[in-house]
Amino acid sequence: MDRILVIDDDVELCSLVSEYLKGEGFQVDAAHDGNRGLERALKAEHLLVVLDVMLPGMNGFEVLRRLRSTSRIPVLLLTARGEDVDRIVGLELGADDYLPKPFNPRELVARIRAILRRTRTTARPGEAATVLRVGDIELD
Repeated sequence: MDRILVIDDDVELCSLVSEYLKGEGFQVDAAHDGNRGLERALKAEHLLVVLDVMLPGMNGFEVLRRLRSTSRIPVLLLTARGEDVDRIVGLELGADDYLPKPFNPRELVARIRAILRRTRTTARPGEAATVLRVGDIELD
């Protein structure tokens, strides 16, 4: 089962997102502050992170910046900060997608599945990465 990490300080929203994603076949873990979320994301136990921007401890942009310094895990920003500049900053920092709140849960699932389709050539947690060999050159 695909594991997803939701990092959002809104416990009720995490619960609702969790229930919806579980119904769509995902296993969901949650963290409610930036520091704990980054710690969990860096453990490489999840295939994707759904990340809020406005978090206690460390904001989502900083979590994303630190995560990108060592990890290629896909990140979907899910946040009430839907202004153009916020979306641009998030995408420039390395987010794979950006969905403003309020959102349709079906759209969230569709975006998660789209990101996972694009990133399936990378390893699942605990698996070796897929390597493409062309002559003497390896591409991962």
